[in-house]
Amino acid sequence: MKPREITSVEAAKYRDLRLQTVNAKTKRLLSNATVRLELALLSSFFDIAKIEWGICDDNPISKIRKPKIPPGRDRRLTAREERQILRYAYKHVNPELYSIVVVALETAKRQGEILNLHWEHLNLRTRIAHLPETKNGTKRDVPLSVKARDALIRLGVKNKGKVFGYTAHGLKSTWRFMLKKLGIEDLHFHDLRHESISRLFELGSLDMMEVAAISGHKSLAMLKRYTHLKAQRLVRKLEGNRNRGKQYLFDHLIPYPAELIEEKDHVAVRLLDFRNAVPIRAADRETAIALAQDLLMRVIVTSLKDSRPLPPPDQYLDLVPEEAIVMIDPVPSTENPEGIEA
Repeated sequence: MKPREITSVEAAKYRDLRLQTVNAKTKRLLSNATVRLELALLSSFFDIAKIEWGICDDNPISKIRKPKIPPGRDRRLTAREERQILRYAYKHVNPELYSIVVVALETAKRQGEILNLHWEHLNLRTRIAHLPETKNGTKRDVPLSVKARDALIRLGVKNKGKVFGYTAHGLKSTWRFMLKKLGIEDLHFHDLRHESISRLFELGSLDMMEVAAISGHKSLAMLKRYTHLKAQRLVRKLEGNRNRGKQYLFDHLIPYPAELIEEKDHVAVRLLDFRNAVPIRAADRETAIALAQDLLMRVIVTSLKDSRPLPPPDQYLDLVPEEAIVMIDPVPSTENPEGIEA
């Protein structure tokens, strides 16, 4: 059909046809996002054809309804998954895998931006990575954290050339194999970028424009999905200076997982996230749990006093049967004297 003959009716038929088309690679229907991008391309064509070429009188795409925008992924990387991935990557035969994961988590770079890094664009002294080409067509400078810089240095600094030898296909294959080996489900490499951006917001010291400058988002609307992460900071601001020290302590007095081992002559409880903690042993279950509760309280308070970081709950790597895990609450309620969280 000639551009001038195409009406909104034909445009709507094309939209519906594409929404019913099966992707040859994935064997699934085309996503709403894919069809929206195609319609955007067509709309741009008709605008140019009307204004600059004069071969049509209208833009039929602008009159039809667009497929609904799918919700963005909100998959967060757990502390335990992060430790599993970093430990696996560190021991991997290709040392680049570990550095790629660290750089992704520390810089919020896209996969393509990481794989296209060149040594001549890295200033390790000022900790700046220059990206001459990005997805949205603009260049930008990305700050490198100390962890990201060290992850790059461990590969052996060169004067020029690509930092990583991985191709996009090779990294995708390695990533899938690693997740299958570790038993981690529904985690894309791109989720590391989302995780990094979430952490930038959670720092509390960067505003939306500063995060956008790091992540490379042109539209602030794309960053709005992360604004809910600041709710925890708003809670603290609502409290003001009242009970700040008390609230800081209570924020850390949370339940931790433990392994309960019942033997013939005793019961043992092992705090899984504190590897240096000595297992508690007692004659019965109630006593063992009460002692583990006291131990957890001492560990938390001592760590806070000595300014040592406390691990988030459930980041242990030991393979423990689900039925053997109990949650130890350092401050049990009177209705729950054993200190076990349901």
